Amino acid sequence: MSKETGALAQIHRQIMWNRLIAVVEEQAQTMIRTAFSTTVREAGDLSAGIFDLHGRMMAQAVTGTPGHVNSMAESVGHFLRKFPAETMREGDHYITNDPWLGTGHLHDLTVTTPAFHRGRVIGLFANTAHVIDIGGLGMGPEGRSVFEEGMYIPIIKCFDQGVANETFFDFIRAGSRLPVELEGDIYSLCACNDAGVRRLQEMMDEFDMDGLDALAGFIFESSRAATIAEIARLPKGLFRNEISSDGYEEPVTLHAAMTILSDGIEVDFAGTSGLSSRGINVPPAYCRAYSCFGIKCVVAPEVPNNWASLAPFRMLIPEGCILNAPRPYPVSVRHVIGHLLPDLMMGCLHQAVPSRVTAEGASALWNPPLRGGGSVSGQARGNRKVVADFEIITFNSGGTGARPTSDGLDATAFPSGVRTMPVEATENVAPVVFWTKQLKPDSGGAGRTRGGVGQVMEIGTKGELEFAVNATFDRVANAPKGREGGKDGAAGMVHLKSGAKLRTKGFQIIPDGERLVLELPGGAGMGDPTERDPSLVARDVRDGLVSAEVARGVYKVSVDADGGLDAAGTATLRG
Repeated sequence: MSKETGALAQIHRQIMWNRLIAVVEEQAQTMIRTAFSTTVREAGDLSAGIFDLHGRMMAQAVTGTPGHVNSMAESVGHFLRKFPAETMREGDHYITNDPWLGTGHLHDLTVTTPAFHRGRVIGLFANTAHVIDIGGLGMGPEGRSVFEEGMYIPIIKCFDQGVANETFFDFIRAGSRLPVELEGDIYSLCACNDAGVRRLQEMMDEFDMDGLDALAGFIFESSRAATIAEIARLPKGLFRNEISSDGYEEPVTLHAAMTILSDGIEVDFAGTSGLSSRGINVPPAYCRAYSCFGIKCVVAPEVPNNWASLAPFRMLIPEGCILNAPRPYPVSVRHVIGHLLPDLMMGCLHQAVPSRVTAEGASALWNPPLRGGGSVSGQARGNRKVVADFEIITFNSGGTGARPTSDGLDATAFPSGVRTMPVEATENVAPVVFWTKQLKPDSGGAGRTRGGVGQVMEIGTKGELEFAVNATFDRVANAPKGREGGKDGAAGMVHLKSGAKLRTKGFQIIPDGERLVLELPGGAGMGDPTERDPSLVARDVRDGLVSAEVARGVYKVSVDADGGLDAAGTATLRG
């Protein structure tokens, strides 16, 4: 092969790689367009990807969460161990929600589908989506074992050569509070894999491909080499960090010792708190998923995410710690702890490459499961009505941490990456009213770059009748920490409109006439606040993100209540 031919072949393979990413993105978008659950179609709490016949992820969709994508990267191998590729047939679909074989809790369904070309199986498509109800106690931390948390689906075939497994669907419909939505979501997951298969077949015909092995080899070799090259640029050594969570029974401490080598990064979680009796425990695959994501954001963000680009990041998770939950420990809200792992990783990396790392953010999603109706209120009494039964989850976020050269993002999900759900979408499917949803002034930590601000939400039901919240909140007792002299972000708060405080985790009743108030945390700041550009401080005051009092007292910038900047006053205050 001539040098020119080799270069053209390289370009050709790169085009096919880019095309493959487009295929899996269409796969994800098909799920969003067809999903029944608002968690999928409104928030994008999903993942989609293509795998080779060894269960190695070749490409992932741009749309999706790291917890789903990186956990799913391990799960396809489990499917293949039970159903080898040579036993699969066109039109087969396989499903599980096993937290230890899938993506960490029962509310996530993972579907794997073989892709055939010219009569031969050549790869697999897989996806994951968060469903609203899977039976049991519902999403929340109250369970004392995984068996209380919902229906446990082993790896089974839900469609056999295009024909639905009606026994499976009978069990699914009987075991959920939302049978129509759950069954519809399963059909959606299968349909999105079918869309991926069709697009892959078109691509292979267009490029006259017999299989995926050669392209997979190119993707894996290029990705691994690029990741290791980025690791080689880092300072070598051992870096430690710890971070605290509110926990459930007691606070939780996460500890990491990160060793940067020439060809990999190893993280040892020794010293992390032990297992909880409640559902905040984290299965190891989910720990690896978010730890790898936190590292990759800093070290190799431009390298596409796949099996080979994740391989150089290795985790040692001691048995008995909260990040290595064994069966059958409860794990329903594993995200409360798991979403703090990127901040934990960045605290280590800040010691090595401070210019690339953000301050700590709100991190863990505030996604309150809300429930109402007879299951909460019992029978109607006298003139008191009971709202129709409902079960919903709404996704919301606090502020992200300040970046080295930019402010944090306001009310934006990091690290999960899900979209905030419009209140109208939730109000359309349940008898709830969002009376307030607004940004929270002064919640972003002050700094040379400011932390993103959180938000305030006030939620009630139509008719002001009682309902329940299964609280899954964090960063209330442990606010996000600033870096390099930046101030901490504001801690979160959970209370009734009357002022009574609520627990941050667990099932609680919101009485008649009351409303649930959530004050979401703000991201922390970075750098000395007095180094912030005064014009940016004045802009924040005008935008209602920072009060004039904080501008004068913390940033040392003299502004009036409307954000007008007094240059002389500013100089006086800062001088």
